[in-house]
Amino acid sequence: MRYQRGGLSDRGVDCSGFVHLTFKSKLGLHLPRTTRMQSKIGKEIRKNDLKAGDLVFFRTGSASEHVGIYLEKNKFLHASQKKGVTISRLDNGYWKSNYWKSVRI
Repeated sequence: MRYQRGGLSDRGVDCSGFVHLTFKSKLGLHLPRTTRMQSKIGKEIRKNDLKAGDLVFFRTGSASEHVGIYLEKNKFLHASQKKGVTISRLDNGYWKSNYWKSVRI
């Protein structure tokens, strides 16, 4: 699926839209639509305690935030502007330096 800012359909999704749709379709859970609101729900956990399905948040600019779904072995699934929905590593330099927090729903 390709990236589309504000997207919430098969034509494209943004990071929070992807998380919103995934939790709704796979788990029947209705999460907020925006990254900021998603970051305020659930229980904040330590990075070392991540389990599959936890949300990982990043600050990618002065007013930008990003969210993905933790998989396992330091990998997370997210909607990337360049690659669409993809898997990345938390220990990648970019993501490591921009890591903000993790939340368990």
